[in-house]
Amino acid sequence: MTMNRVEKIDDPIRVRHVLISVSDKKGLDQFVPDILAINPDIRIFSTGGTFSRLREILGSAANTCLIPVSDYTGQPETQGGLVKTLDFKIYLGLLTETYNDAHQADLTRTGAVPIDMVVVNLYPFEKTVAEKNVTPEAARGNIDIGGPCMIRAAAKNFIRVASVVDPSDYDAIGKALAQGNGTLSLAMRYHLAGKAFAHTAAYDEAIARYFSKTEFETVNNMYQMV
Repeated sequence: MTMNRVEKIDDPIRVRHVLISVSDKKGLDQFVPDILAINPDIRIFSTGGTFSRLREILGSAANTCLIPVSDYTGQPETQGGLVKTLDFKIYLGLLTETYNDAHQADLTRTGAVPIDMVVVNLYPFEKTVAEKNVTPEAARGNIDIGGPCMIRAAAKNFIRVASVVDPSDYDAIGKALAQGNGTLSLAMRYHLAGKAFAHTAAYDEAIARYFSKTEFETVNNMYQMV
C-alpha cells in the first residue's frame, strides 16, 4: 500500500464546518454563539441530544447554521443512537487533505464538505462503572464507538482539522479564532491533537480495566441465553 505523503499544507485554517457531538454539554451555551459571532457563515453538524441542545441555545439562528448529521449523510440514526456518525461522508470530510486532488474529487463526487473542527467528548464510561451495583450491560452500553473514531480521525489530520475534546479549552479556542479572524493555527491544532489522543487512550484504558476486573460469571448471569 502506498501512503500519501503530504508536503504542502495551510498553517491557519479557516473554520467553516464544525461537527459537534458531546456527552458533556457544559460550555456550549457560550462557545457556540462565540464562534458564530466570529464567523456567521459557520455550518454546524450535530446529532441527537447535542442537536437539541444547540437548537435551544441558538434559537431562530439554528435555522441557518445547524444541520442534523442524518440530513447531511442521508442516513437516519439507528434506534437508541447506536449509529449516528459512522458514515463515509463524515470521515471523508475529516480525513481529506487540502492539496490532494483525488481527495478533493471525492468531496465533489459525494457532495461532502471538509470538516474543519470536531467538538466531541465521550459517553461517561468511567462514571457509569463507578456507580454501585453497575451491571455489565450498563457498562457495555456506555462504550462509545463513533466518538473515539471521530476524535482519532480529526487528530490524525491535525494538518487541517482541530480536534476539541475538553470543554475547558473552549475559551482559548474562541480567543484564538477571534485573533485569527476565524482561523486556527497549526500550532493550536497540533496541541489539540495531542490532548485528543490522550483522551481516547485514557478512555480505552478505563474500558480495558473494567473488562479485566469483571468476572465472566457476572457477565454470563446478565443475559438470558437463547
